[in-house]
Amino acid sequence: MPVKKFLKQKPFSNTRTILCGGSRGIGRAVAHDIVAYGGNLLVLARNKQDLQTLQTELEKLRTAKDQVIMTQSCDTTAPKAVETVISAYLKKYGVPEYLINNVGYAHPQYIEKLNLADFKKNMDINYYGQLVPTLALVPHFMKARKGHIINVSSMMGYFGIIGYATYCPSKFAIVGLSEVLRHELKPYNINVSILYPPDTDTPGYERENETKPPECQAMSESVKMLSPERVSTALIRGVLKKKYGILPGEAGFVNKMYRHLPRLVRMILDGDYTKARKKLGKE
Repeated sequence: MPVKKFLKQKPFSNTRTILCGGSRGIGRAVAHDIVAYGGNLLVLARNKQDLQTLQTELEKLRTAKDQVIMTQSCDTTAPKAVETVISAYLKKYGVPEYLINNVGYAHPQYIEKLNLADFKKNMDINYYGQLVPTLALVPHFMKARKGHIINVSSMMGYFGIIGYATYCPSKFAIVGLSEVLRHELKPYNINVSILYPPDTDTPGYERENETKPPECQAMSESVKMLSPERVSTALIRGVLKKKYGILPGEAGFVNKMYRHLPRLVRMILDGDYTKARKKLGKE
């Protein structure tokens, strides 16, 4: 069902969402949808200028005068900063219905050009940037016996390719965390979802291309890139259905193939890699 069909229903009316990493790309599209569907929203991100722009955009999507729409600069890898923001929010507005963790970035590069600091930075932002807000809210979700945590992984949260040595482990870690949360929090009526976006046309993807090995570029030529809006559509639908795994576009097909025929998928990936190297004149 296209998200536009939800507009008259306002499925997020009387709900509160904290969205971490919502000033650009997928997060920005999700912020637009939540507000357009009547939801109260707090967006946390680091870039103040992007947040100011987003606030203006969201105000135009307001569906009610009393709808709470806020943006705030906050580094979600910093526990004290997150605790301060969350505590102030809870005191004023109460426990939210949704926490969406969309913080993350990729720095593709050849393995021999990476160092330990590159690995630590990617894990710090992609994993801890989603874990810290979760740890801040989970006790309150448990006490209220409600809540829905949505973490953002990637198609590379279930397989890996050349160039993404720092990125894949962080996205695998998100999946492992979500698996535990799903199981442990079930008695508390807390839902957990994981979004697995494929290649998406975002500012972050443009930055990836600046360091992406040529082999990756060649292998990506046949991949169908999605818009942030389409990924957000999948996320909204999945959350409303309380789906655990949300796989937009080709992510669903590839996931099924990798689960049931992992050797075949690896064979295809290896073949694509070999072709890319030959195209670049490498043995």
